[in-house]
Amino acid sequence: MAWAVVRVRGKVGVRGEIEETLKRLMLTRVNHAVVVPETPSYEGMIRKAKDYITWGEIEKGVLEEMILRRGELRGGGKAEREELEKRSGMKWDKLLDAVVKNRVKLHEYLKPFRLHPPRKGYRSIKTPYKLGGALGYRGKDINELLRRMI
Repeated sequence: MAWAVVRVRGKVGVRGEIEETLKRLMLTRVNHAVVVPETPSYEGMIRKAKDYITWGEIEKGVLEEMILRRGELRGGGKAEREELEKRSGMKWDKLLDAVVKNRVKLHEYLKPFRLHPPRKGYRSIKTPYKLGGALGYRGKDINELLRRMI
């Protein structure tokens, strides 16, 4: 499965090494999101920045909606099915399946998603998700958050 990672907190008071990790994840601003493969290297980066982000497994339908409504191509322009099919050399459904199953890295074709703040907001950006906050691992619940942000 692929992970959707969303930056929740800003950069004031962030240690340099964590800010560098967030830059490498392409999460330079609050409410930016990326889709990354579930690999040990990305997992290490996510664990390091866990106090500033939230993440979980993304579903195919949410991924499609994010790409079509908020996606921007590298090199400029709005993300459209035909252009992504042309750049990747795959049909639309196969491309989405490949991204969700970690066979294609979406950030090769798209910039980070610039999302709206979530409707009805976060409960707290300083506490973990397990305790009712916004930070950390969400599992499948990330899809509900992304739908509120699209």
